[in-house]
Amino acid sequence: MQLGMLAFLGPIGLPELVIIMVILILIFGANRLSGIGKGMGQAIRGFKDEIKTDDKAQNAESRGSE
Repeated sequence: MQLGMLAFLGPIGLPELVIIMVILILIFGANRLSGIGKGMGQAIRGFKDEIKTDDKAQNAESRGSE
């Protein structure tokens, strides 16, 4: 999407976010949303752990080559 197309919407503030959350809860239900949030949190945590592991391995390789 082009940025110009969304310019008429204006900035999204707290009232708009509350309305969006209420609509999501009505569509998906609270239990399903909490499951989605938990899954996303686990995915982000796993991604961060992999980045840290890769950084440690890269640092160990650079120290070994010196």
